[in-house]
Amino acid sequence: MTLEAYQDLHCYVGDIHNHCGISYGHGSIEDAYRNARLQLDFASVTGHAWWHDMPVNDPRLAAEEAYHREGFARLADCWDEVQEVTAAVHEDGTFASFLSFEWHSMTYGDHCVYYRDSHGPIVRASSLEELRGALRVQAASGRPALAIPHHIGYRKGFRGINWDTYTEELSPVAEIVSMHGCGESDRAPRNYLHTMGPRDAQSMAYYGLNAGHVFGFIGSTDHHSAHPGSHGYGRMAVWATELTRAGIWDAIVNRRTYAITGDRIQLRSAVNGVPMGGIASADPERRVSASIQARDRIDLVEVIRNGEVIWSGTGPTAEPGSAFSGLVGLSVGWGQAGATTDWDVQLEIEGGSIIEVEPRLRGIDIVDPLSPAPSSYAFSAWERTGEKSVRLRTRTVANPTVMTDATQQMVLRVVGTDRTVVRAVINGEPVAHTVGELRAGPRSGYTAGFVSPAFQFHRAVSDAERELELDVEDLREPTGRDWYHVRVRQTNDQWAFGSPTWVEA
Repeated sequence: MTLEAYQDLHCYVGDIHNHCGISYGHGSIEDAYRNARLQLDFASVTGHAWWHDMPVNDPRLAAEEAYHREGFARLADCWDEVQEVTAAVHEDGTFASFLSFEWHSMTYGDHCVYYRDSHGPIVRASSLEELRGALRVQAASGRPALAIPHHIGYRKGFRGINWDTYTEELSPVAEIVSMHGCGESDRAPRNYLHTMGPRDAQSMAYYGLNAGHVFGFIGSTDHHSAHPGSHGYGRMAVWATELTRAGIWDAIVNRRTYAITGDRIQLRSAVNGVPMGGIASADPERRVSASIQARDRIDLVEVIRNGEVIWSGTGPTAEPGSAFSGLVGLSVGWGQAGATTDWDVQLEIEGGSIIEVEPRLRGIDIVDPLSPAPSSYAFSAWERTGEKSVRLRTRTVANPTVMTDATQQMVLRVVGTDRTVVRAVINGEPVAHTVGELRAGPRSGYTAGFVSPAFQFHRAVSDAERELELDVEDLREPTGRDWYHVRVRQTNDQWAFGSPTWVEA
């Protein structure tokens, strides 16, 4: 393995593109950061700020035009407060916050603007070059800034990325996964199903990479209900030296980033020892190395060169024996359509130890900004109540469609044996299963009979099933700059999309 470049780096997970009531969206910025700190290492709460070429006088978009303009005005009015909250929530080594706003464009594609620190102005630019010019001025005055494109996969001219005007100068990465879907390629999972339309091949990340552009991948939620990191929509993982603004910023600028859909999958990859985001010197012998620590059983790993799969493999199988080191989890939710349920869950491990806790929490999904608002946006909390116990208090709304998971989840990494007992008290009712039972498959229950809110203990997944190292040799006479990246799928359909590494011609 040639992954020494990661030796002094740490993996942190965040969401730097999401929304709340500071513009158009729902919930307070305080609630948004409260939710972020439940399960993220860093975040930015984004305000909708400006749209220089918004379609006007279109009767189909009259209501939309009005709420956009009202949202822009709302952000301008509370911008001082946004900066103050962003500054106050930051804590080196514990949680990093960044200031951001969203700049919309039919012509150039939407971009989110980020300041490295917690203060900076809203820029109402009428072109992408004007925006870049204003951010250069800010950088010269000591406020480094970035403009990162997102939901890139929409057609050019319809708020998708315009690769003709792209430059890596202020955009070292691009957001490829969010609630809109996945813009990696037209063969990627998670199709675009938003009202804004479908994906277009000439807007995908692979198209931009094959056109010669150099950029890394990130994910974000683009959630609109004060819940950064809402599980399953997209998050950014970074390899950084430290959990500070400077550390996270350096990782983004140097493209040591990758996109995940939700689970905190750890992915290291390198080509001839050069990590993701880097550019390796010319060499016809390329060794693609990767190390994966997934959060469920690894289902598929692919190594991709210039958009084509050159190697694929499945994950390892569980090792026999009664000893266990791995993941056990619990999901709560379900019930009749529209039903809201409050949950108080206590989990305890008997005959084993809890090594790590991973909450997988969701906010309330609101696709239409004009829809009625829920009563609360910060309704989840969790804590370690003992060396071997955890408590989760949360709320679920029944799955809105048979294709939409609205459950809340808690996952524990446990060391024990097949006889280790996972005990739960769920809304006052005790239930227990052994690790051995859960290794055979998930177990479910109901709170009050048929179609009542329900719960599921996940299949227990051993560490042996979710950890993989690989070395793939690719012999290729260079005809131009090549790019390689690694992507991972778990059996629960959570993904990681590693940023590319380039090899010079």
